[in-house]
Amino acid sequence: MLSLFDLVTLLLGLSALLGWVNFRFIGLPSSIGMLVMGLVASLLLVAVDLAAPSEPLHRQVAAAVATIDFAEAVMDGMLAFLLFAGALHLDFSALRGRAWPVAVMATAGVVISTAVIGVGIWQLSGFVGVPIALPWALVFGALVSPTDPVAVLGILAAVRVPKALETDMKGESLFNDGVGVVVFSLLLGVAVGAQTGVAEVASLFVHEAVGGVVVGLVMGTIVVQMTRQVDDYALEVMLSVALAAGTYALGRALHTSGPIAVVVAGLLLGNRGARVGMSASTRRHVFSFWDVVDYALNALLFLLIGLEVLVLRVDAGFAWLGAIAVVLALAGRAAAVGISVTLVRRWVDMVPGTIAVLTWGGLRGGISIALVLSLPEVAEKPALLAATYAVALFTLLVQGSTLGWVARRVTRPAAAGG
Repeated sequence: MLSLFDLVTLLLGLSALLGWVNFRFIGLPSSIGMLVMGLVASLLLVAVDLAAPSEPLHRQVAAAVATIDFAEAVMDGMLAFLLFAGALHLDFSALRGRAWPVAVMATAGVVISTAVIGVGIWQLSGFVGVPIALPWALVFGALVSPTDPVAVLGILAAVRVPKALETDMKGESLFNDGVGVVVFSLLLGVAVGAQTGVAEVASLFVHEAVGGVVVGLVMGTIVVQMTRQVDDYALEVMLSVALAAGTYALGRALHTSGPIAVVVAGLLLGNRGARVGMSASTRRHVFSFWDVVDYALNALLFLLIGLEVLVLRVDAGFAWLGAIAVVLALAGRAAAVGISVTLVRRWVDMVPGTIAVLTWGGLRGGISIALVLSLPEVAEKPALLAATYAVALFTLLVQGSTLGWVARRVTRPAAAGG
């Protein structure tokens, strides 16, 4: 049996090796490339098991991967640092100018998408022999509605889109993740009977969302003031790490949104903190450190998604449900983006092709998979797990690999004009 050290060594080695292979020979965006390579590695291990049944490699790796609590690894580990790294690099002055579209898409957009997908899967699941009750259908709608910030930011590193549209995509993906987790938690409480009143749900939503912003502002302000009093890049890197982990942990301890809190803290340190509290040398070291953290965790996350195939046990009868879920995910995303853009267009200029790019760029990944794996062991879980994997793999492999082509086609006039 592989030890924990053996497993970590295997994952790190595979991440580095497959990342090199992708960069050298394939050239896919890093997140998509690591997912593809992880799936290929899984299939190769299965092939080895079939070709040499006496060799226990496949079974040992599958057993080791099965020991990883994917939901805990993502939600209580990777997510804090991935969101912080993304927020750190986001230009707040550009985000401030796009506040309306980002805010509407990250809040109303998530609710609209949740309703469209949830009601759709509730109505259609019975036709393929896998009926899902409305409360659990809405839980599914909530967990696949937020776009995955890791996947979106990874794709944007390789796809050229107009600056305003890039800011909209980055800002929405960072904030709708936090809002989506809040909506998921509330609907899950309704599904299991923990909370039923509309007023109670609304109160909890405001507490988690607004509380997350407050926690992020307080923690970020404290660390920004601390960086102003020192000029030591190693110490300031450590302060940034403590800020990311501490803000996320404090947010969860206070029953507010940890994701929202860590995004706000990252924005503060990456903008005001970098401007008033860091020398040029320190800024280079801090931002370079978080570039490496972002890349390494991104690679590990998508490799783990690929390797999860080894331990995933999904009934083939869920195939039609997965196909329906993919169509509904696109429909929900199109409705959310279309309504949101229509609402804000009268106040903010929107780039031509925004609806098409934001709809096709609605990638789902580790966050959705972590949320579905965190569900209690109810009868609906296997079906929801299969549907979530179908949506995540389709959006990452198909939409992610073709987003650049879509963006070039629909934004060409705007891009040509600057």
